[in-house]
Amino acid sequence: MATWHPFLTTPTTQAPRSRLIFWFTLSLTFTTLYAFVVLEQAFDGEYVAQDDTRQHVFWMYRLLDPDLFPNDLIADYFQSVAPWGFTSLYRGFAVLGINPLLVSKLLPVALSLITAIYGFWICLELLPIPLAGFIASVLIDHLLWVYDDVASATPRAFVLPLFLAFLYHLMRRSWLPYLATIALQGLFYPQYVFVLGGIMLLQPWRWQQGRLKLSKEKQDYWFCFAGLGVAMLVLTIYALAITKVGAAITLAEAKQLPDFYAGGRIGFFEKNPWKFWFTASLSGVFADFKAQFLSVGIVLPLLLSLPNRFPLVRQITVNIRVLIQVTCVALFLFLAAHALLFKLYLPSRYTVYSLRFVLVFATAITLTLLLDAGLRWLHRSPQPRLYHRSIVWGIAILLAAAILLYPYYTKRGLAVANYVEGEVPKLYEFFAQQPNDSLIASLVTEADNLPIFSQRSVLVSRETAIPFHVNYANQFRQRAIDLIRAHYSLDANELIQFIRTYGIDFWLLDQDSFQRKFLRRSWIKQYPVAMTEALDHLKQGTPILKQLMTRCVVFQEEELTVLSTECIVRSIKD
Repeated sequence: MATWHPFLTTPTTQAPRSRLIFWFTLSLTFTTLYAFVVLEQAFDGEYVAQDDTRQHVFWMYRLLDPDLFPNDLIADYFQSVAPWGFTSLYRGFAVLGINPLLVSKLLPVALSLITAIYGFWICLELLPIPLAGFIASVLIDHLLWVYDDVASATPRAFVLPLFLAFLYHLMRRSWLPYLATIALQGLFYPQYVFVLGGIMLLQPWRWQQGRLKLSKEKQDYWFCFAGLGVAMLVLTIYALAITKVGAAITLAEAKQLPDFYAGGRIGFFEKNPWKFWFTASLSGVFADFKAQFLSVGIVLPLLLSLPNRFPLVRQITVNIRVLIQVTCVALFLFLAAHALLFKLYLPSRYTVYSLRFVLVFATAITLTLLLDAGLRWLHRSPQPRLYHRSIVWGIAILLAAAILLYPYYTKRGLAVANYVEGEVPKLYEFFAQQPNDSLIASLVTEADNLPIFSQRSVLVSRETAIPFHVNYANQFRQRAIDLIRAHYSLDANELIQFIRTYGIDFWLLDQDSFQRKFLRRSWIKQYPVAMTEALDHLKQGTPILKQLMTRCVVFQEEELTVLSTECIVRSIKD
């Protein structure tokens, strides 16, 4: 007992360096093990992709072959909104001949290691106890893989490591790395620079004697203004680059679109006030909160007020104020984003990462303080009884098991990376063999997979129906409506006109495409007028497209059928 206590809770200033190396190595070991679980999912088949790569990564095949996705509205849009740093990173791998899908599977491993490493060292800046750093690192591992942010390898995957890098170098007062992380955040995920900017603004302020006072240290002002200068520069660069996309959607416009309501592609507006403000994935302050174990960190303020009962509190550094600053900034920006919908993008983006990290460090510190207090209690007993030891060590073992095994006893388990496996390899191979400028029309969900697995353009798909910019949203919506009308049209001329207007080469159908249930359960119900017309047409007769299904088949696999539009036009004329 006397040996274990100093091993677990001795500060780094009093412990041998080997102890710090042990806990740091153990942290990296767990991070690596968790990452390999995710890699196993990512490489489980030839046609496996993370859900969001079907939006943000598919167009990057252009970096390998500029002739892909010619005049493609969807590819052009996602290329335009991609931050410069994100695009440049994938471009660097493309120069080496590495395809974007492979890069998207390998990047999460590197990002998870960087995030866990920074998490370990940040915790030591708050409480210089290696055990606390280890706990924080493992809790961060859980956050990385019970959510799909890092696994997505999209711009938001870079928020986590860069945010922690910013906090660490801010605490260490490392001048150049601090400025570099601000610049990198702006190049990979510009919206989050607002969080960093808010934290910078609070640097010159101190809470002393029950009131806010300005700092007397010049360094605080240099870090504030230099950081803000870099932040403004990268935000200006991004703002100029994004102007070609057009205006962002306004609140009034969003309220008119079914896309933003329940059952729509975005589903932002929620009738339940509690869910809307607290737990909804896009609007809630604790959006999609799964890591309930982190609630332990809420009691940290209570422990800090009881230094006599929890003596290790005295080892906590002044950097603890950074957690308070992060919380204040996150909540302020959350409310500002709600007040300015959707000018600051989505409200939850400002709290979903920052507050989780605050809880991670608060929980790691809380558990370390509690363990230390329990061991001290045993030491104070002249002859601690067996059940005293059993209570303390039993609780310690249970907490250790809870920390290390947490993902395995949750409903969703470890590595909720949201990987999607393509179920029709022959279909992807068929389309990959078609000319680069082929355009596919389809209302079936399999259309989501064609750009990433076949590198061929689709007219519309549910996955890419993102209505945050008016110009793109209007064009996409018109395409979707025109497709629905042509799909169920009883007028042959209308079908031909649609094919010629958009230059459709192939039409992908499934066996339920002309069933009423298909319309009611599919994503196209967010186009209610077109859906109602389609239902009426099904009552009135047989759509022209259905009449030609057997005559114009060029590929068939399981429930899916591909029609040639050249054959469709020729058959109608004949």
